[in-house]
Amino acid sequence: MNQAEQKKYSVIYADPPWAFNSKRTGGNMTSGAAQLYDCMTIEDLKNLPVNELAADDCLLVMWWVGAMPQEAIDLVKAWGFTLRNMNGFVWEKLTKNNLPFFGLGYYTRAGSESAIIATKGKFKPASRSVRAVRRAPVGRHSEKPNEFREDIVELAGDVPRLEMFARTATDGWDVFGNEVSGSIELMESA
Repeated sequence: MNQAEQKKYSVIYADPPWAFNSKRTGGNMTSGAAQLYDCMTIEDLKNLPVNELAADDCLLVMWWVGAMPQEAIDLVKAWGFTLRNMNGFVWEKLTKNNLPFFGLGYYTRAGSESAIIATKGKFKPASRSVRAVRRAPVGRHSEKPNEFREDIVELAGDVPRLEMFARTATDGWDVFGNEVSGSIELMESA
């Protein structure tokens, strides 16, 4: 029995490595996600045993890409959660000089990212004072500001929590990811 089968999490924080079909969003460009880390198809993501990892009452915070809203909604459902807010957290990106970030995007240039909030069972927030929007500088490609982890702990309390697709280990969090040591093992659902 691996560690994932032994423990249930009251918080699951995920930043899926979305696979894009468009060359402009990571298909073949050297600046795209696929050039920097392994990406997963929506079907591969759906097959991860997230529902089995989740406690009966669980909070899911999942970053999603603006070009794939339906896929994000479908993934939340496949993992056994009910969508509560498409923009539960919004990261207004800043440059290292604290200027508005001017990114790529469909139709409009992206300067923010959003994380879905979804729940399983009867999750009850520990705090109702957590703000949705934060301004913070960008780091490495797809790296999220640590302040969101802190906000999640304030929102959910000090409960068992898992960060999926983590790139670094964070105190108080179990991690899953191929770029971080100490990662738990996940087996695809049958």
